[in-house]
Amino acid sequence: MNMKQLFILLCLALIPQTYASNSDALRSDPQHIDKEYPPSIVELSFDSYGSELNGHLYQANGKGPHPTVVMLHGLPGNEKNLDLAQALRRSGFNVLFFHYRGSWGSEGYYSFSNVIEDVASALTFMRSDKAINDYRVDADKLILLGHSMGGFAALQGSARDADIQCTVGLAAANFGARIASEDALNGLVNYTENLGPLNTKQNSIANDIKKNRDSFDVHNLAPQLKGKSILLIAGDSDTVLPPATIHTPMVAAFRKEADIKLTDIILPGDHSFSWSRFKLAETVVPWLKEHCL
Repeated sequence: MNMKQLFILLCLALIPQTYASNSDALRSDPQHIDKEYPPSIVELSFDSYGSELNGHLYQANGKGPHPTVVMLHGLPGNEKNLDLAQALRRSGFNVLFFHYRGSWGSEGYYSFSNVIEDVASALTFMRSDKAINDYRVDADKLILLGHSMGGFAALQGSARDADIQCTVGLAAANFGARIASEDALNGLVNYTENLGPLNTKQNSIANDIKKNRDSFDVHNLAPQLKGKSILLIAGDSDTVLPPATIHTPMVAAFRKEADIKLTDIILPGDHSFSWSRFKLAETVVPWLKEHCL
Protein backbone atom coordinates (compact mmCIF):
# COMPACT_ATOMS: atom_id res chain seq x y z
CA MET A 1 0.00 0.00 0.00
CA ASN A 2 1.47 3.35 -1.01
CA MET A 3 1.28 6.57 1.00
CA LYS A 4 -1.55 8.02 -1.10
CA GLN A 5 -3.75 4.97 -0.50
CA LEU A 6 -2.96 5.05 3.21
CA PHE A 7 -3.90 8.73 3.41
CA ILE A 8 -7.25 8.10 1.70
CA LEU A 9 -8.05 5.23 4.07
CA LEU A 10 -7.25 7.38 7.09
CA CYS A 11 -9.53 10.15 5.81
CA LEU A 12 -12.36 7.69 5.20
CA ALA A 13 -11.93 6.27 8.69
CA LEU A 14 -12.40 9.71 10.20
CA ILE A 15 -15.70 10.47 8.41
CA PRO A 16 -17.98 8.18 10.45
CA GLN A 17 -16.45 9.44 13.69
CA THR A 18 -17.12 13.06 12.77
CA TYR A 19 -20.66 12.29 11.71
CA ALA A 20 -21.31 10.34 14.91
CA SER A 21 -20.08 13.20 17.09
CA ASN A 22 -22.49 15.63 15.41
CA SER A 23 -25.35 13.13 15.70
CA ASP A 24 -24.52 12.39 19.33
CA ALA A 25 -24.87 16.06 20.27
CA LEU A 26 -28.41 16.06 18.93
CA ARG A 27 -29.66 12.71 20.23
CA SER A 28 -27.36 11.61 23.07
CA ASP A 29 -26.22 12.96 26.41
CA PRO A 30 -22.70 14.45 26.56
CA GLN A 31 -19.99 11.95 27.42
CA HIS A 32 -17.53 14.32 29.07
CA ILE A 33 -18.71 16.84 31.66
CA ASP A 34 -16.59 19.78 32.79
CA LYS A 35 -16.67 19.38 36.58
CA GLU A 36 -15.93 23.06 37.18
CA TYR A 37 -18.30 24.36 34.49
CA PRO A 38 -20.98 21.68 33.96
CA PRO A 39 -24.19 22.14 32.00
CA SER A 40 -26.78 23.78 34.23
CA ILE A 41 -30.01 25.73 34.33
CA VAL A 42 -30.29 29.17 35.91
CA GLU A 43 -33.58 30.75 36.96
CA LEU A 44 -33.45 34.48 36.31
CA SER A 45 -35.35 37.66 35.65
CA PHE A 46 -34.44 40.91 33.96
CA ASP A 47 -35.95 44.34 33.50
CA SER A 48 -37.81 45.50 30.43
CA TYR A 49 -39.14 49.03 30.62
CA GLY A 50 -39.83 48.76 34.35
CA SER A 51 -41.32 45.26 34.30
CA GLU A 52 -39.57 42.10 35.51
CA LEU A 53 -39.55 39.32 32.92
CA ASN A 54 -39.31 35.69 34.05
CA GLY A 55 -36.94 33.32 32.33
CA HIS A 56 -34.22 30.75 32.59
CA LEU A 57 -30.90 30.06 30.91
CA TYR A 58 -29.58 26.72 29.77
CA GLN A 59 -25.80 26.88 30.25
CA ALA A 60 -23.61 24.80 27.97
CA ASN A 61 -20.84 22.49 29.11
CA GLY A 62 -17.44 24.10 29.65
CA LYS A 63 -15.96 27.44 30.65
CA GLY A 64 -16.93 29.18 27.44
CA PRO A 65 -17.75 31.87 26.62
CA HIS A 66 -20.54 30.24 24.63
CA PRO A 67 -22.57 31.53 21.70
CA THR A 68 -26.04 32.21 23.06
CA VAL A 69 -29.43 31.74 21.47
CA VAL A 70 -32.29 33.97 22.64
CA MET A 71 -35.31 31.71 22.12
CA LEU A 72 -38.65 33.46 21.54
CA HIS A 73 -41.93 31.63 21.98
CA GLY A 74 -45.12 32.23 20.05
CA LEU A 75 -48.64 33.32 20.89
CA PRO A 76 -49.39 32.50 23.65
CA GLY A 77 -46.40 30.16 23.89
CA ASN A 78 -47.77 26.66 24.42
CA GLU A 79 -45.04 25.25 22.17
CA LYS A 80 -41.86 26.36 23.89
CA ASN A 81 -39.35 24.37 21.81
CA LEU A 82 -37.36 23.44 24.88
CA ASP A 83 -36.34 20.14 23.28
CA LEU A 84 -34.61 22.25 20.65
CA ALA A 85 -33.06 24.34 23.43
CA GLN A 86 -31.62 21.18 24.99
CA ALA A 87 -30.21 20.06 21.64
CA LEU A 88 -28.61 23.47 21.22
CA ARG A 89 -27.05 23.26 24.68
CA ARG A 90 -25.62 19.80 23.97
CA SER A 91 -24.12 21.35 20.82
CA GLY A 92 -22.32 24.08 22.76
CA PHE A 93 -24.85 26.93 22.80
CA ASN A 94 -26.31 28.69 25.81
CA VAL A 95 -30.05 29.28 25.44
CA LEU A 96 -32.06 32.07 27.08
CA PHE A 97 -35.80 31.43 27.30
CA PHE A 98 -38.10 34.06 28.78
CA HIS A 99 -41.69 35.30 28.85
CA TYR A 100 -42.63 38.69 27.44
CA ARG A 101 -44.36 41.40 29.40
CA GLY A 102 -47.84 40.36 30.41
CA SER A 103 -47.34 36.68 29.56
CA TRP A 104 -47.05 33.63 31.78
CA GLY A 105 -46.51 35.61 34.99
CA SER A 106 -44.09 38.27 33.75
CA GLU A 107 -45.02 41.76 34.87
CA GLY A 108 -46.68 44.35 32.65
CA TYR A 109 -49.10 44.22 29.75
CA TYR A 110 -48.86 42.14 26.62
CA SER A 111 -48.72 43.74 23.19
CA PHE A 112 -46.76 43.08 20.03
CA SER A 113 -44.91 46.39 20.40
CA ASN A 114 -43.95 45.38 23.92
CA VAL A 115 -42.76 42.00 22.67
CA ILE A 116 -40.41 43.71 20.21
CA GLU A 117 -39.08 45.94 23.00
CA ASP A 118 -38.68 42.91 25.26
CA VAL A 119 -36.47 41.22 22.68
CA ALA A 120 -34.17 44.27 22.77
CA SER A 121 -34.19 44.15 26.58
CA ALA A 122 -33.20 40.47 26.49
CA LEU A 123 -30.28 41.27 24.19
CA THR A 124 -29.18 44.09 26.49
CA PHE A 125 -29.29 41.67 29.41
CA MET A 126 -27.22 39.07 27.53
CA ARG A 127 -24.60 41.76 26.85
CA SER A 128 -24.40 42.78 30.50
CA ASP A 129 -21.39 42.08 32.71
CA LYS A 130 -23.51 39.69 34.75
CA ALA A 131 -24.38 37.56 31.72
CA ILE A 132 -20.81 37.57 30.46
CA ASN A 133 -19.19 36.82 33.83
CA ASP A 134 -21.79 34.64 35.55
CA TYR A 135 -23.49 32.86 32.65
CA ARG A 136 -20.49 32.39 30.33
CA VAL A 137 -22.19 34.25 27.48
CA ASP A 138 -20.27 35.26 24.37
CA ALA A 139 -21.88 38.65 23.85
CA ASP A 140 -20.42 38.87 20.35
CA LYS A 141 -22.30 35.75 19.25
CA LEU A 142 -25.94 36.32 20.12
CA ILE A 143 -28.58 34.66 17.95
CA LEU A 144 -32.33 35.27 17.77
CA LEU A 145 -34.52 32.21 17.23
CA GLY A 146 -38.30 32.40 17.35
CA HIS A 147 -41.36 30.32 16.61
CA SER A 148 -44.57 31.71 15.07
CA MET A 149 -45.14 35.12 16.68
CA GLY A 150 -41.66 34.62 18.15
CA GLY A 151 -40.31 34.31 14.60
CA PHE A 152 -41.94 37.65 13.83
CA ALA A 153 -40.28 39.06 16.98
CA ALA A 154 -36.90 37.57 16.05
CA LEU A 155 -36.95 39.22 12.63
CA GLN A 156 -38.13 42.51 14.12
CA GLY A 157 -35.39 42.36 16.76
CA SER A 158 -32.71 41.52 14.21
CA ALA A 159 -33.77 44.40 11.96
CA ARG A 160 -33.39 46.79 14.89
CA ASP A 161 -30.01 45.53 16.15
CA ALA A 162 -27.01 45.88 13.85
CA ASP A 163 -24.93 43.48 15.95
CA ILE A 164 -27.28 40.53 15.47
CA GLN A 165 -25.93 38.66 12.48
CA CYS A 166 -27.91 35.40 12.74
CA THR A 167 -31.68 34.93 12.99
CA VAL A 168 -33.96 31.90 12.76
CA GLY A 169 -37.71 31.99 12.13
CA LEU A 170 -39.68 28.77 12.67
CA ALA A 171 -43.10 29.08 11.04
CA ALA A 172 -42.56 32.82 11.43
CA ALA A 173 -45.64 35.03 11.51
CA ASN A 174 -46.15 38.22 9.54
CA PHE A 175 -48.77 40.43 11.10
CA GLY A 176 -48.72 42.78 8.16
CA ALA A 177 -50.04 39.94 6.03
CA ARG A 178 -52.23 38.41 8.73
CA ILE A 179 -54.23 41.60 9.28
CA ALA A 180 -54.95 42.46 5.65
CA SER A 181 -58.69 42.30 6.35
CA GLU A 182 -60.84 43.47 9.24
CA ASP A 183 -62.15 39.94 9.71
CA ALA A 184 -58.61 38.64 10.14
CA LEU A 185 -57.79 41.44 12.56
CA ASN A 186 -60.92 40.83 14.62
CA GLY A 187 -60.23 37.11 14.75
CA LEU A 188 -56.68 37.66 15.96
CA VAL A 189 -57.77 40.23 18.55
CA ASN A 190 -60.56 38.02 19.90
CA TYR A 191 -58.18 35.11 20.21
CA THR A 192 -55.43 37.12 21.89
CA GLU A 193 -57.58 39.05 24.36
CA ASN A 194 -59.22 35.87 25.66
CA LEU A 195 -56.05 33.90 26.35
CA GLY A 196 -55.56 33.07 30.02
CA PRO A 197 -51.73 33.29 30.00
CA LEU A 198 -51.81 36.86 28.63
CA ASN A 199 -52.49 40.10 30.48
CA THR A 200 -53.83 42.56 27.92
CA LYS A 201 -55.71 45.85 28.03
CA GLN A 202 -59.04 46.10 26.23
CA ASN A 203 -58.57 47.12 22.59
CA SER A 204 -54.81 47.42 23.07
CA ILE A 205 -53.99 44.62 20.61
CA ALA A 206 -56.20 46.08 17.88
CA ASN A 207 -54.90 49.60 18.42
CA ASP A 208 -51.30 48.39 18.44
CA ILE A 209 -51.75 46.54 15.15
CA LYS A 210 -53.58 49.38 13.42
CA LYS A 211 -50.98 51.92 14.55
CA ASN A 212 -48.05 49.78 13.38
CA ARG A 213 -49.54 48.07 10.34
CA ASP A 214 -46.60 48.93 8.07
CA SER A 215 -43.81 48.26 10.56
CA PHE A 216 -45.43 44.96 11.55
CA ASP A 217 -45.20 43.79 7.93
CA VAL A 218 -42.07 41.65 8.00
CA HIS A 219 -41.57 42.11 4.25
CA ASN A 220 -40.65 45.74 4.95
CA LEU A 221 -37.73 44.65 7.14
CA ALA A 222 -35.65 43.40 4.21
CA PRO A 223 -33.43 46.51 3.91
CA GLN A 224 -32.57 46.31 7.63
CA LEU A 225 -31.63 42.63 7.31
CA LYS A 226 -28.92 43.23 4.69
CA GLY A 227 -25.73 41.33 5.44
CA LYS A 228 -27.39 39.04 7.97
CA SER A 229 -27.79 35.27 7.86
CA ILE A 230 -31.48 34.30 8.03
CA LEU A 231 -32.97 30.81 8.28
CA LEU A 232 -36.71 30.45 7.63
CA ILE A 233 -38.34 27.05 8.20
CA ALA A 234 -41.98 26.17 7.57
CA GLY A 235 -44.04 23.02 8.07
CA ASP A 236 -45.63 21.67 4.92
CA SER A 237 -48.88 20.87 6.79
CA ASP A 238 -49.11 24.11 8.77
CA THR A 239 -52.77 25.21 8.79
CA VAL A 240 -52.23 28.08 11.25
CA LEU A 241 -49.79 29.97 9.02
CA PRO A 242 -49.91 28.09 5.71
CA PRO A 243 -46.55 28.24 3.89
CA ALA A 244 -48.15 29.45 0.66
CA THR A 245 -49.72 32.38 2.51
CA ILE A 246 -46.91 33.39 4.88
CA HIS A 247 -43.59 31.60 4.30
CA THR A 248 -43.38 31.74 0.51
CA PRO A 249 -44.18 35.48 0.20
CA MET A 250 -41.74 36.23 3.02
CA VAL A 251 -38.98 34.31 1.26
CA ALA A 252 -39.76 36.15 -1.99
CA ALA A 253 -39.58 39.53 -0.26
CA PHE A 254 -36.22 38.70 1.32
CA ARG A 255 -34.84 37.28 -1.94
CA LYS A 256 -35.32 40.70 -3.51
CA GLU A 257 -32.65 42.00 -1.12
CA ALA A 258 -29.54 40.40 -2.58
CA ASP A 259 -27.40 41.00 0.49
CA ILE A 260 -29.57 38.90 2.82
CA LYS A 261 -27.91 35.50 3.29
CA LEU A 262 -31.16 33.57 3.26
CA THR A 263 -31.79 29.86 3.72
CA ASP A 264 -35.38 28.66 3.42
CA ILE A 265 -36.55 25.13 4.13
CA ILE A 266 -39.92 23.41 4.27
CA LEU A 267 -40.02 20.39 6.58
CA PRO A 268 -42.71 17.79 7.14
CA GLY A 269 -44.89 19.02 9.97
CA ASP A 270 -47.69 21.16 11.28
CA HIS A 271 -47.36 24.62 12.81
CA SER A 272 -45.41 23.22 15.78
CA PHE A 273 -43.43 20.63 13.77
CA SER A 274 -45.14 18.04 15.95
CA TRP A 275 -43.91 14.97 14.05
CA SER A 276 -40.52 16.29 12.97
CA ARG A 277 -38.81 17.42 16.17
CA PHE A 278 -35.56 15.55 15.54
CA LYS A 279 -35.51 16.75 11.94
CA LEU A 280 -36.01 20.30 13.16
CA ALA A 281 -32.99 20.07 15.47
CA GLU A 282 -30.95 18.35 12.77
CA THR A 283 -31.71 21.29 10.49
CA VAL A 284 -31.28 24.20 12.89
CA VAL A 285 -28.15 23.20 14.81
CA PRO A 286 -25.83 22.51 11.85
CA TRP A 287 -27.04 25.70 10.16
CA LEU A 288 -26.17 27.72 13.25
CA LYS A 289 -22.73 26.14 13.42
CA GLU A 290 -22.06 26.90 9.77
CA HIS A 291 -23.44 30.44 9.59
CA CYS A 292 -23.23 31.92 13.08
CA LEU A 293 -19.91 30.94 14.65
